[in-house]
Amino acid sequence: MTRGNASAFTGAMSPSVRLQEMIRVIRGARTQGEERGVIQRECAAIRAQFRQADNGTRSHNLAKLLYVHMLGYPAHFGQMECVRLIASPRYNEKRVGYLGAMMLLDEKQDASLLITNSIKNDLSHSSQYVQSLALCTLGCMGSAEMCRDLAPEIDRLLRASNSYIKKKAALCAVHIVRKVPELGELFTPASRSLLSEKNHGVLHGAVVLITELCERNPDTLEQFRKAVPELVQIMKGLVMSGYSPEHNVAGISDPFLQVRILRLLRILGRNNDTASDAMNDLLAQVATNTDSSKTAGSAVLYETVLTVMDIKSESGLRVLAVNILGRFLLNNDRNIRYISMTSLQKIVQTDHNAVQRHRGTIVDCLKDQDASVKRRALELSLALVSAVNIRSLMKELLLFLSSCPPELRAHTTSGIFNAAERYAPSQRWHIDTILHVLTTAGGDVRDETVPNLIQLITTATELHCYTVHKLYRALITDISVQSLVQVACWCIGEYGDLLLRGECEETEPVQVAEDDVLDALEMVLQSHMSSPATRGFALTATMKLSTRITHNVDRIRSIVSIYGSCIDVELQQRAVEYNALFKKYDHMRAAVLERMPVIDKSSPGHTNGESAGGSIKEMEPTKLTQEVVLPQGPANQVCDLLDLLGGSGEPLQPSPALSTTALGPVSSTAGGDLLDLLGGLDVTPVPPSVIVYEKNGMTLKLQTDKQTDTGMTITLTATNSTDRDITSLTLQAAVPKSVQLQMKAPSGDVIPAHGLGQVTQTVLLNNPNMVSLKMRVRVCYTSQDFVCQDTVQIDSFPSPAW
Repeated sequence: MTRGNASAFTGAMSPSVRLQEMIRVIRGARTQGEERGVIQRECAAIRAQFRQADNGTRSHNLAKLLYVHMLGYPAHFGQMECVRLIASPRYNEKRVGYLGAMMLLDEKQDASLLITNSIKNDLSHSSQYVQSLALCTLGCMGSAEMCRDLAPEIDRLLRASNSYIKKKAALCAVHIVRKVPELGELFTPASRSLLSEKNHGVLHGAVVLITELCERNPDTLEQFRKAVPELVQIMKGLVMSGYSPEHNVAGISDPFLQVRILRLLRILGRNNDTASDAMNDLLAQVATNTDSSKTAGSAVLYETVLTVMDIKSESGLRVLAVNILGRFLLNNDRNIRYISMTSLQKIVQTDHNAVQRHRGTIVDCLKDQDASVKRRALELSLALVSAVNIRSLMKELLLFLSSCPPELRAHTTSGIFNAAERYAPSQRWHIDTILHVLTTAGGDVRDETVPNLIQLITTATELHCYTVHKLYRALITDISVQSLVQVACWCIGEYGDLLLRGECEETEPVQVAEDDVLDALEMVLQSHMSSPATRGFALTATMKLSTRITHNVDRIRSIVSIYGSCIDVELQQRAVEYNALFKKYDHMRAAVLERMPVIDKSSPGHTNGESAGGSIKEMEPTKLTQEVVLPQGPANQVCDLLDLLGGSGEPLQPSPALSTTALGPVSSTAGGDLLDLLGGLDVTPVPPSVIVYEKNGMTLKLQTDKQTDTGMTITLTATNSTDRDITSLTLQAAVPKSVQLQMKAPSGDVIPAHGLGQVTQTVLLNNPNMVSLKMRVRVCYTSQDFVCQDTVQIDSFPSPAW
């Protein structure tokens, strides 16, 4: 062939080669602009040829347009060409037309309605391949209207003799059931008959269809429970069959069909003793005969484990399932280790002892390099902590804390604190563990850790000397960890006399001078690393030492006076009040700075001097600890003060024996002066609250803080009684149109476990028309790794306190 003839041949290429040529040119574009230019020119040529009569290149032009669509460029102008090609009698054009419909059309496009009649005609075509094209298209993009119109045709094809068509029809029926669930009853008889087929493709489609039907209709579920023996026989045939090259995958006979059958058996056996008994032997057979060395075998075993755990299986079978998950933990594939720990996390509460056998392997996964595997191993390790293994497992967790990534530290410290609180073998061990955590990761602990640890220390009266010595050594070693410094300052202020005495049975005696203690506290006060709250702890500790030491009171007075002009208002106020105690009220300084009584665990927690939830709660009256006698004159005022701190429902009457308050015992001549020092506190009654939501361990209370003729201020308070934090809390409210609603920002979105904290949100309601007030609140949160959403209707509101 001459050069001229070759050039002419190239200029008149066949359409298929031109598609390849277009792909080659687009791939050869060196810049994005060059690529866009090639595509724009080609799309313009395709548009021009679409306007012309049938010239035999329509299918090739649409194929090129589909390639352009795959690259992300607009191709909507080819939708009508898809409709024309689907109606064509030629198979090659019909094939490209259906492909284009699946890619360019969806149920929102009006053009999709134009192909309904063509699909119906092709479903009755003599060629199985044309029928297949119609079934695939309907199963991919069929709208609800198309499904209703063509469902009888699909039911007819489910009963056809051709296995190839029945397989496609079953998958198309699945799409129809998802789009129009009420059509499921139409396919129930045909789907049951498909279970007798020998073709694996038809069986796979039938199992998927039956699964969809059972998940959407309880009546259908009861019907197919009678088919459990039939499904068991099919599964046994797959497990016990010999080598079949057509279905073998890594030594497993058709693992895809096995997984689908096991999933269907799980649905059928859930909460049903008869169905569960019928499949117990099969599940044991699959669990023991399936090779887990390959991914295909692991997939079948994993589905078997899920089925065993979800049905009413025998205890021995559940132990076997846990052991399979334990073997998965030794797999080199991180994905398999991850799903194993995810499954163990779900069953650790019900099969705790069986999971405990694999504790060593789970703890080893804490050293995994993969962050997701490490997180799952941490959650599972925390769930395995018990009174029996608390010491050994806590050593591993503390070792992990010292090297864990920053994003896991907060979760690790929270879990360690919860476990130590529940299973601590002794108070000394509990204190040592918390101090170790504060030393290692004090910057990542929750705010309520400080008051919780202080409460623990006050209750361990025999360990006060040991604790103050240990905290003093930690303070002079490092003052960068704010939570640890705050607890250390508090202990030195309360038990400084024990520290200075130098006698401690629990630890080696160390002689500490008064100047050394004051130097340490002054270092905290002057350090740029100390937060305002930490300085407040240090200043109060310094002041309390004025009643516990003898030779350095003047130094303490000078330190306190310096902060009387501090730029921080809170610190300045404390210093001014403490200066007043040195001067005008020096006679009552010893009483005010007495040791704190034992803190009741049920009293509301405080975070760095701030109320944890911002709302006032009632406290139980403090127990009588020291007998004091009050003068009759200011008795009513002192009783009011005690009532505010104690919270009894009725006014307290003066008594010759009253308890000490948080400020220490009140002297007989200091009652009026004490009230004068505090500035005269007003008694504010506690607003009544009502529980509007209580589910999954979360309680939501509503209280009315303020109410006028046209407005109301309410507070929503959420608490958590479970053993794990509730996260992602959001509250949404809706009121009638005539009422104006404003929701303030919540105090947080994480509710600590065991009722150790709360989340509050203030809602302002303006009701100018004074209509009947109602409110609907939507509560969304994540608890135990599950997302929960509920709606609460509130028709009445509690009255505010008078």
